[in-house]
Amino acid sequence: MDIASATGKPLVSPPRLLTDMFADTVARHGSRPAVDFMGRITRYEELAAQVEKATAGLHALGVKTGVRVALCLPNITYYPVLFLATLKAGGIVVNVNPLYVEREMVHLLEDSGAEIIVTCDIPDIHARVSSVAAQLGLRHVITCRIADALPTIKSIAYRLFKRSDIASVRRDAVHVDFDDLLTHGTTIAPVSITPDSVAVLQYTGGTTGEPKAAMLSHANLIANADAMTIFVGGERAEQERVLGVLPLFHVFALTTVLGFSIRTGAEMILLPRFQIDQVIKTIKRTRPTYFPAVPTIYAAIANIAKTHKVDLSDIHACISGGAPLPAEVRLAFEHSTGAKLVEGYGLSEASPIITCNPIDGMNKSGSAGLPFPGTTIEIHDRDQADRLMEIGKPGEICARGPQVMLGYWNRPEATAEVFVNGALRTGDVGYLDEDGYLFIVDRIKDVILAGGYNVYPRVIEDALYEHPAVMEAVVIGVADPYRGQSPKAFVTLRPGQTATPEGLRDFLRDKVSKIELPREVEIRESLPKTLIGKLSKKELVAEEQAKEAAAKGGGG
Repeated sequence: MDIASATGKPLVSPPRLLTDMFADTVARHGSRPAVDFMGRITRYEELAAQVEKATAGLHALGVKTGVRVALCLPNITYYPVLFLATLKAGGIVVNVNPLYVEREMVHLLEDSGAEIIVTCDIPDIHARVSSVAAQLGLRHVITCRIADALPTIKSIAYRLFKRSDIASVRRDAVHVDFDDLLTHGTTIAPVSITPDSVAVLQYTGGTTGEPKAAMLSHANLIANADAMTIFVGGERAEQERVLGVLPLFHVFALTTVLGFSIRTGAEMILLPRFQIDQVIKTIKRTRPTYFPAVPTIYAAIANIAKTHKVDLSDIHACISGGAPLPAEVRLAFEHSTGAKLVEGYGLSEASPIITCNPIDGMNKSGSAGLPFPGTTIEIHDRDQADRLMEIGKPGEICARGPQVMLGYWNRPEATAEVFVNGALRTGDVGYLDEDGYLFIVDRIKDVILAGGYNVYPRVIEDALYEHPAVMEAVVIGVADPYRGQSPKAFVTLRPGQTATPEGLRDFLRDKVSKIELPREVEIRESLPKTLIGKLSKKELVAEEQAKEAAAKGGGG
């Protein structure tokens, strides 16, 4: 069973380009608002006109079939314009996190072979991008000016009162302003790309090694956009309004905000970063109907909603992704806001969504839901990859479907390793129940090997979330001279709540086995997170490894 059969709506994914999908939407909904950036509205016909001009401008800079263009931008109107213009010129988009340090940027740009990078005039970001571009000898740096994307009054105020937040930008043969792109007309020669051509190089998080680029084709991304449309119940006569808090350079937002919007003619309400007060004000102003986010964002809203009214009555779809959704967070969010929240699951290599709980069907607590339309989920034996596991038995989650990547960019060996008999290996452990719902046990790479036993951090984290004082929980494996590894828990507490490390260990004693009981619980003011708000383990692992190295170096 999958979401398509649950809704009775088949997946229709015609072989076309993302730019053709956009053109179809403009033809049908040109007068609709396409982007709301801080109150400035750009309609689809206006967006299309900017895309046409930017395409000609990129072509004049040398963008043609296969040329890689890096987009290092926050959520702002320039992103969809230059995303679509790059593709229309025949290029390939390389998504780059604006918060990356220079070393991380250098790896992505060298690995992808990007020749042009697009950024904004926020001083810190612009300085890093300019430095990296000079190191690598990139052909062009295109700068988008934040003030020009704002509504008139806000734009004037930004220039007057935020001068220190505006970079001084050079203009020469290498450094080009976005406005310069719009001066080359609107016509270019036809480009030779097909639906199977690479559209995006989407780099994996790199939490367990050097980031690799998943090659996502036009057909891959359209398939996931189609599936998203089915997921929310099909195109409605009333325009959808999608709250885009998640950064568009992240694969989750690439489909759930950008792809879904240009597929259905929805309005993208873009926010450059997550600030809870701004999000609440934006919800009140724009009345979104669809809100994809990560668990920490929903938890923050649920917490605010305890003391302040948060009206989500217009929202008919909230989908959580990027990290496991604790049952307590889902229940608290639904109880405090009245909105329905469902959990989905995916990865960069699958554009990204492969399963989700249906909005109008059974929403199983703790489950990642049913396979997306056109997607098949298989559970493979971890020791014998060719062997499929029975219903209810855990193994490695593998997926087949039209959204699965072409492979890793310039990594044939890594590509071969990530597929088994044509199915994508996710690196996660899970099982399917008798109704076809997927339950994720943990990441294979996060599994703690304690005394010969597999300990799954998520089991311990879920148990910690049952404690009324715990707001966030992360469990990692730390060195243990006897067991090899033991679990260690890091938690933050809810405002006004108290708890002790030993009290939390006592709370867990009848909820996890002795081998799963954390050797130590550390209470912190905050826990490290990625830019999209996902709790991040790699910083905690690095801290513990540094402590261990220091202890050994000091004779301890």
